Amino acid sequence: MDNLFSEGLTLMAFGMGFVFVFLTLLVLITSTMSRLVSRYLPEPAPKTVKARPQAAAGVAAGNNDELIAVLTAAVHKYRSK
Repeated sequence: MDNLFSEGLTLMAFGMGFVFVFLTLLVLITSTMSRLVSRYLPEPAPKTVKARPQAAAGVAAGNNDELIAVLTAAVHKYRSK
């Protein structure tokens, strides 16, 4: 009985050790790959958005009343279900 118990503890120690080593290697390899990718393939610079002319901005600002009415109707219909 004592021999079986010690073999179980040995098997548990080897199993847990293997999992610990595997997960440690996985973290190291993943972080190394992340550094390599960010170094050699950087994210592209964000594109700048061109400003709209003042006339178009004024027209869009005037439609807020209609937009609020549509949104209010949609919320009212959703809540009435």
